Amino acid sequence: MQNTQMQALSPKELNYIADSISNEEMLIKQCAATASISHNPQIQQALNQYVRTHEQHLSTLVNVLQQHQSIAPTQAQ
Repeated sequence: MQNTQMQALSPKELNYIADSISNEEMLIKQCAATASISHNPQIQQALNQYVRTHEQHLSTLVNVLQQHQSIAPTQAQ
């Protein structure tokens, strides 16, 4: 039987997730801004797809943090 109990994330893992969230937010903004000024519909379409992809990545990262919030230590270790 597989152990499905989650363990608290380490500070290093939390830093990786925080950096990834920042990167995804930056990519969303950059792709959206570039799509808004592009005159080529194909490029706009591709960039808008990238926005949706990065929004999904961002959502996944936030969900991971929310799932681990209940088991996170209340004080720094």
